[in-house]
Order: sequence, then structure tokens, then C-alpha cells
Amino acid sequence: MRPAELDRLTVAEAADRYVELVRARTLTGALSPSTAEVYARDVATLVELAGEATVLDDLTGADVDAILLAFARKPDGRSSRAEQSPADGARQSPSSQARFRRSVSALFKHATLAGWVQINPMTQSTVTAKERGGLRPERRALTREQAQGLIGAAQALQETPPEPGKRRDQRMELRDAVIVLLLATVGPRVSELVRANVEDFYTNDGVRYWRIFGKGGRTRDVPLPGDVALVLQAYLTRGRPAAQDKALLLSWRGRRLARGDVQAVIDRVQRRVDPDQRRSVTPHGLRHTTATHLLADAVDMDAVRRVLGHSDLSTLGRYRDELPGELEVAMRTHPLLRERPAP
Repeated sequence: MRPAELDRLTVAEAADRYVELVRARTLTGALSPSTAEVYARDVATLVELAGEATVLDDLTGADVDAILLAFARKPDGRSSRAEQSPADGARQSPSSQARFRRSVSALFKHATLAGWVQINPMTQSTVTAKERGGLRPERRALTREQAQGLIGAAQALQETPPEPGKRRDQRMELRDAVIVLLLATVGPRVSELVRANVEDFYTNDGVRYWRIFGKGGRTRDVPLPGDVALVLQAYLTRGRPAAQDKALLLSWRGRRLARGDVQAVIDRVQRRVDPDQRRSVTPHGLRHTTATHLLADAVDMDAVRRVLGHSDLSTLGRYRDELPGELEVAMRTHPLLRERPAP
């Protein structure tokens, strides 16, 4: 039975008590010393990612999702990959990600029984672990409200006042807005985004286009939504650092961004979103979001295929995620039950 009163421990305090319990189990032979140390190491990482002063009971399912995905992006410290940087793709292996999730789940299971948390946040987590493929959000596409919250936060970056002590050439708000808006509304692959050059964007008959260089040497010209084109122009006019590099997206030092930098930008913009609309998402999750909402709004499937750069429609089906309430909307507007036009 659970204790009658909640013990509001910090994450660090809960971790210390839990690790002490785990190590004690090695004395009875219930756990091997090596397994106990793996648990201890994972719990220490949880403290690092959650914040040692955070109250354990205050962590929500969304917080757990963010922690799991942050762990997945941590550089792999094993010697074979220690020389790599996060930008080179060094990250935790799928098996390490799955193991870390099991360790976190075990801690919260004990915390629930011990009265350290009222509700086990793992029951509200949408991130699942797979031995092959690693941690993935269960629903990759953001809901309409979540996507609009992220887009709204990106658009608001245009009006963000300068941070005290930050030089003008270090301000990257407009660049971050462009990254999020392009990912959320056009759905490019992250490799296509970081490979983009300024010259790939052109105007034809008053419409701004992006010539995207995709897989297999194929190119596609995608028109940008008007609001996105305006933010892009603002970035090119006053936000992009002066540099010899022709890349669209540059660091404040004038270097082309790497793939690993894009996730950090998304996370930074997400922190500006109202907590009720916020959910962790990857660049590929935003690609799913684009496909899902275009198709949900009855946009022609072939047009969506061309926007995403798929070679055939069968591939598009994998990018179509379910949305809450979409079946109810579909049946409310059933085409066979609509009023027929008067003759």
C-alpha cells in the first residue's frame, strides 16, 4: 500500500535513496554489482537532466519525454566514439536508450509505492523505447494546437528584445524562427535544411520559392507560405551574419549549421511555448507534422508528396499520423450526407 502522505523529495534526494536501496539488493544476491552500478549511473544522468533541485513529484509525462529525448541526444562516451562530436551524429545507441528508459521507469515505480510521487509520470509519457531505432515519440506529429503554439513562438521571436550583454551579431532569433517555420510548414529533411544556400530561394510572379536539393540528386521547387516568406526576408535582410559562406543558416561565427544544431534550436523555441501546448519534437517529427496536417485538411495527396519530396505515394502513407478527434470530424462531414445543391 502507498503511504498516506506524500514525501516531496527533490530529484537528487530521491535518487540517493533509490540508489542506496539498489546497492543494498546486491547483498542479498537480488542484483549483481555491475547491474546495480548501471542503475546508479542512469539515475545520476536523470538527476543531471531533470535538475537536482526539481521536486520529483512535479515531473510530468512531458518532462519525462524531454528527459528521455535529451538522453538520446547525449554524446556516446564509449571509447570507439569518444572522438566524435554531437554534430557528427554521436548519440546514445538504441540499446542504451532503451536501458535508460527502463532505469527511469524502475525508479518511478518505486517512487509511486514509496509515496514520493502522486502519479507515476511514466504512465503519461509518449516516448517509447525500442532496441532497434531507439527512443521515439509514440505520436510523432504535433497536434494542431501544439504545432500552432510552436509556430506562434517562432513568429514572436521577431519582436524579442535583445538579451542584456549580448552583442547584435550574436542575436540568432530570426534564424531560429526561420528554422522552425520551414520545418513545421514545408517539412524538409533536416539534411535538406542545413544544406540550403541563400541562392536556393527565389521569387517568381510575387511568390517566394525554395529550390530543395533532395535525395538521389532530385530537386523540387516548393512555394513558401506568405508569413514564412516574410520572416525569411527579415532574416536575410537584418538577421543573417555577414559571411563568405553561402549557407542560409549560419552560426553567429559565420559557419554553416550542422544537423545536430537544429534540434537545439527547436528545443530553445519550445521553451517559449505555453506548457499546455508544448511537446518535445524532433526535426523529423515536424516533417510528419507537415504531412499529417496537410492531408488532414484534404490537400491533394500528390501535392503533399511533391512538397515532401517523396518519389511515390506509398511512401507518403508512413508520414501520415493519427490525430485526436479526426474520425469524429470525418463522420460529421460525411460526403454522402451533405445537402445536395438545388437544381
